[in-house]
Amino acid sequence: MDSVIRGVAIYAVLLAATRLSGRRTLAKMTPFDFVLLLIIAETTQQALLGDDFSITNAAILIVTLFATDVALAFVKARSDRAASILDGNPTVLISQGRVDEEAMGRARVGVGDLLEAARSQHGLKTLDEIDAAVLEVSGGISIIPKER
Repeated sequence: MDSVIRGVAIYAVLLAATRLSGRRTLAKMTPFDFVLLLIIAETTQQALLGDDFSITNAAILIVTLFATDVALAFVKARSDRAASILDGNPTVLISQGRVDEEAMGRARVGVGDLLEAARSQHGLKTLDEIDAAVLEVSGGISIIPKER
């Protein structure tokens, strides 16, 4: 039973850490982010297993982590509030052609990120060509060009 409690506790800590780190951080990994991810994986492994390195304990932990993830997916499917708490909400970065500097600062999204999304999605060159931009829950940026 100790393994199940450890598994759920570590799942909760990892969920909180990823929610607090923000969507853009996860969407665009730097080499340092990759190294940090490896360190987190090693630390998590030690916290999960403790002194029990048996295959049985590892299997219990794997099933616990997946079961927790599946259970939360069911909760999110049935409750918009739970989905909002666990996954966050889309953030409007540009509305009616006006850049929301405060929203961009909170989301840690730069003008370069917006322009990159605009170029790749619609071939747009400047912010003036964008009617709306939304930072999605997945970390991607959706661009809606102005009517031409």
